[in-house]
Amino acid sequence: MHHTLVALLEDRPGVLNRVTNLFRRRAFNIESLTVGRTSEPGVSRMTLVIDSDQASAERVTAYLYKLVNVIEVEDLGVVPAVSRDLALVKVAVTGHDRAALMRVVDETRAHVVDTGEQTITLEVAGEPGHVDSVIARLEPLGIIEMVRTGQVAMRRGDTALSAAQYT
Repeated sequence: MHHTLVALLEDRPGVLNRVTNLFRRRAFNIESLTVGRTSEPGVSRMTLVIDSDQASAERVTAYLYKLVNVIEVEDLGVVPAVSRDLALVKVAVTGHDRAALMRVVDETRAHVVDTGEQTITLEVAGEPGHVDSVIARLEPLGIIEMVRTGQVAMRRGDTALSAAQYT
């Protein structure tokens, strides 16, 4: 089962290295890892997706809290949350494939971001399952290159994870 953990971190050199070393030392596999700035100066937000049971997700949360630069951690697997993923996919096109590719684009809300003589590059964004299904539809057409950002996620509703209450 996948668990999505969100952590607020002090924006300092070496923090990401300490977090990933924690996972390496304890042999947890990270399915997805994204880190970015927040609206609060000096605070970064990390979204981790791990494949584990509930007990292991709780252990990881406890381990994260032991790191000095970790401000707050939340397991979004136990609360209503919204998550998004982004992929750039370069697909080969020939005369008959171009029409099939454009059908997939129209049906899946993908966006053409670049065209070449032999390829078209698409941006696919949405729930991770949606991105997976679009990629599955593109595979028979010939994916040349692909990159995914990894998930970003936050709790639904009015509650926000904020470092302001901890500083």
